[in-house]
Amino acid sequence: MEIRQLQTFVQAAQLESFSKTAEMLGYSQSAITVQMRLLETELNTRLFDRMGKRVVLTPQGREFLKSANKILYEVNKASKSMNEDRELTNPLHVGTIESLCTAKFPRILSEFHSLHPRVNLQITVDSPEKLIRMMEHNELDLIYILDTPRWDENWVKVMELAEPVVFVASAASRFAGKERLVLDDILQEPFFLTEKHANYRQALDQQLALRRQSISPVLEISDTEFIIRMLELNQGLSFLPYFAVEQDIYKHRIITLDVKDVHISMYRQIFYHKNKFCTREMEEFIRLADKRS
Repeated sequence: MEIRQLQTFVQAAQLESFSKTAEMLGYSQSAITVQMRLLETELNTRLFDRMGKRVVLTPQGREFLKSANKILYEVNKASKSMNEDRELTNPLHVGTIESLCTAKFPRILSEFHSLHPRVNLQITVDSPEKLIRMMEHNELDLIYILDTPRWDENWVKVMELAEPVVFVASAASRFAGKERLVLDDILQEPFFLTEKHANYRQALDQQLALRRQSISPVLEISDTEFIIRMLELNQGLSFLPYFAVEQDIYKHRIITLDVKDVHISMYRQIFYHKNKFCTREMEEFIRLADKRS
């Protein structure tokens, strides 16, 4: 039994596909098939059921996956301990959402690249649901999302920070300086909102639905930076995570509205899969993200 066979087995178990495993590991599909057959022969048990193009772990396969993960964890741990002073060079693939990428990632990545210039960083921007699926199929090293608190026994959560979502407008808005507004005061204003699948937009729509109310935005767009620029031109209102507008508020370009009857928070969270060995590159990204939190 070889380490590479265990690595291939774990990858195939996560992706449920020999062809995708071959593509990710740089082997031919036939080489993956041969490796798994040899492993099954050595263990004298069937590890996978072949179901069309999918391969699914048998009960024996699921049990062996636990052992394979433990072995690979100890191997990686030993390798890491021997290379603590080595320059970071392994690639790092992080998944995030658009608003976090725009507001938080430039400073994190700038410092990361300054400290570790040989690391090839790849960023994927998508919805939390898509990023979680990619993480579970080992297509990402870790994810940094904004959502309601998420948990699964197969994930390792290394950050969870509450983030208020606020109504915002231009500093020149007629609402500037007004206190104790209520939702009815602003509902008829033109709104620039993120698309309906954005989780904080969904949370707002749910609160409105409970009141039998709704907002009909003049524009829906995933680009929070574009929304902020429109607000600066005093073109309407929006509802955005505070971190996305913090710098513009500090520069007195836009303001938060004091809407007393709506309180919504989301949580910035970082996860990786429990079967994923946490590399030094992952640890360093997590450290810098926490530093910039």
